[in-house]
Amino acid sequence: MKKRETFSNRSAAIMAMAGSAIGLGNIWRFPYMVGENGGAAYIILYLCATVFLSLPIFLAESILGRRTQLGTYGAMQTLAPGTGWRNMGFLTLSSALIILSFYSVVGGWSCDYFLQSLALGFSHDRIEDIPLMFSRLASHPWQPIVCHTVFLLLTALIVAFGVKKGIERFSTITLPLLFILILIIIAYSLSLPGSFKGVTYLIKPDFSKMGPSTVVAAMGQSFFSLSLGVGTILTYSSHIDKKEHLLGSGLGTALADILFAILAGFAIMPAVFSAGIEPGSGPGLIFETLPYIFAQIGEHTPVLSAIIAILFFLAIVVAALTSSISLLETGVSYLVEEKGIRRWTAVLILFALTWVVGCLCSLSFGPLQDVHLFGCTIFDFCDKLTANFMMTLGGFLFTFFVGWKMSKADVRDELTSGGEDRLAVRCFGVLYFLIRYIAPLVIITIFITNLVL
Repeated sequence: MKKRETFSNRSAAIMAMAGSAIGLGNIWRFPYMVGENGGAAYIILYLCATVFLSLPIFLAESILGRRTQLGTYGAMQTLAPGTGWRNMGFLTLSSALIILSFYSVVGGWSCDYFLQSLALGFSHDRIEDIPLMFSRLASHPWQPIVCHTVFLLLTALIVAFGVKKGIERFSTITLPLLFILILIIIAYSLSLPGSFKGVTYLIKPDFSKMGPSTVVAAMGQSFFSLSLGVGTILTYSSHIDKKEHLLGSGLGTALADILFAILAGFAIMPAVFSAGIEPGSGPGLIFETLPYIFAQIGEHTPVLSAIIAILFFLAIVVAALTSSISLLETGVSYLVEEKGIRRWTAVLILFALTWVVGCLCSLSFGPLQDVHLFGCTIFDFCDKLTANFMMTLGGFLFTFFVGWKMSKADVRDELTSGGEDRLAVRCFGVLYFLIRYIAPLVIITIFITNLVL
């Protein structure tokens, strides 16, 4: 039997898992969610949700993966043989592949905008065309499909090379690059006139804007940002060596995810306020509002503005790739371990499957825009199905299994690395309480809220 690949060390594992967590959710969704939910107050809720909700779920997935050294299907079959728990494998596999299908469409848009920035497409002399640029791209019958294909090919190529030569190598190179790029963009954003209003917006909480919807939004953002409930963390954790400390990996990943999300806010909001644009611009903030800002600023500093636009959309593409490879690896791991299929063949099979579904999602903005499933376009249906139901169900089942089905002794043994991790030993009581009681209750709250809304 071929020896299972493991990450080289804890740093490599954190880089890979942080890469899975850091994606479009941080650099695209987080800033506009902050804008729509009152600024700093939302950030405080997001931090609390990460510590008391997302980290326990992250650790639950990590315990299952590292305990069995298998993907979701194999892990549940090993820990609960002959029971329905093995169906968790099919739930997480389908969730990951559906997410990857529409996620790669957005990743394709990012690739197109990166090429547009290289071609100086956001210059001031084209400012009148910029507001229509995104709608033209999204509704085009074949251009976004080409971009979707390119993005998915890049994802497949990285995963095909395996855990160490592909995922680990890509993550350890690109994650530091991603932080460098976002810091450069922050420096530029803070240099703009009137940018301090954006800083104040991010650091001065307005608790009058807080309400139940804000709390649920912060919990949901934290949950989805860390790639929970779809088996990616479980799969990555199955490649962590037994001597490494799971709590350290979890804390490192959560910290990197939080830090990058906040940095993204400081990269974007000062520029938004400098341009006098409404901070709650919604999902169009990245693909409509910011290119317009780059064009505005380009009237006075065209060269610098063009460079920042290139770096910004390069950061988006890299962030999208670090997450997409983890989604694809979840399915590849299943086919390799459970079906005995060679890695490159498994990658090709899943590439073809997600490419077809992704094309349908892409066409839902154009030729298939009148095709609806339960009142949603194909893209929106896939998004809402996974985000509102499949991911939350997966997260609930992971925490329920670790908190109520596994023996407390086994959970303690894995989380504390056999008692070697002194910090985990001291914190075990609190962590176990969060996994067993708090996280499942909060997930149920999110699920019911999404169902009602």
